[in-house]
Amino acid sequence: MVEQISGYDVGALLYCPANAHRTIADALLREQYPKPFSLAFCLEDTVADAAVDRAEQELFETLRQISANTAKRDFYLPLVFVRVRSPQQLKKLAAAYSPFSNVLRGFILPKFFVDNCGAYVQAMEEISACQPGYCYMPIFESAAMIDLSTRYQNLARVKDELERVSDKILNIRVGGNDLSHAFGLRRGVGDTIYDVRPVADLLIDIVTTFATRYVVSGPVWEYYSGAGWEEGLRRELSLDLLSGFVGKTVIHPNQIPVVNDMLKVSARDYKDACGIVSWEQDSGLLVSSSADATRMNEYKTHFNWANRILHLARIYGIRQE
Repeated sequence: MVEQISGYDVGALLYCPANAHRTIADALLREQYPKPFSLAFCLEDTVADAAVDRAEQELFETLRQISANTAKRDFYLPLVFVRVRSPQQLKKLAAAYSPFSNVLRGFILPKFFVDNCGAYVQAMEEISACQPGYCYMPIFESAAMIDLSTRYQNLARVKDELERVSDKILNIRVGGNDLSHAFGLRRGVGDTIYDVRPVADLLIDIVTTFATRYVVSGPVWEYYSGAGWEEGLRRELSLDLLSGFVGKTVIHPNQIPVVNDMLKVSARDYKDACGIVSWEQDSGLLVSSSADATRMNEYKTHFNWANRILHLARIYGIRQE
């Protein structure tokens, strides 16, 4: 049986074009990449339209090799997902790749918004009737979200649609680069996505709409080499966490250890979170000083925060400071 996972487990999600890494099955067997991480095979923007059919076939072979390797010996197997192009392709590949359900955990749904969410939700319902093990991650990156006159109503509408399959939604993702592209903007290595104000406002609206219900992951950081890339990634991750995002889309293995380090929790946060979730409520008192006597802990105010901290500590560890 496949173990239960949560949106926190996705963490650093490494993207690769489905037709560009024919040796990735061997790389996973050799545990070549830093861990933990998750893996996304992309059949959408990174694959030319004319190459999609071939890419689907190559991905079939890659998944077959990964699945076969699991029978050879134990190795770290990341959570594996496929980014599709449409609800029609989703249904097709969910069936075609079903022999590899021991390694393929689900699908990523790009440019998810009002124009396609109904079709995607229907596809998820149909797939779940015969293949209930898959989970799904919609990506909010459509330029249709930009219109202020309809943004809030449309985000609420999409959230309502997702309620039909909420138990299958592992994670909500956002597309910082796609949204920046709509404005003709691109952040430099010294900037964060929160400095690109039109995009930052969109991302915060997505968090506000969905983060009370789902884990929402942060946008890709496109720098992975050269001066300042790691400092920039750490700065953006810090703001991600403060804004309600957990996890990050990554495009190079160099970025994985940085994301994992930033997802560690402080020893102080961990101690306080443990105390909050195990609060002895019979005492009648629901507020106290923190473990180091520097701040207030209140059960009713901080319980959700404490649960989040314990999830992250379980997966990514505790930073000793």
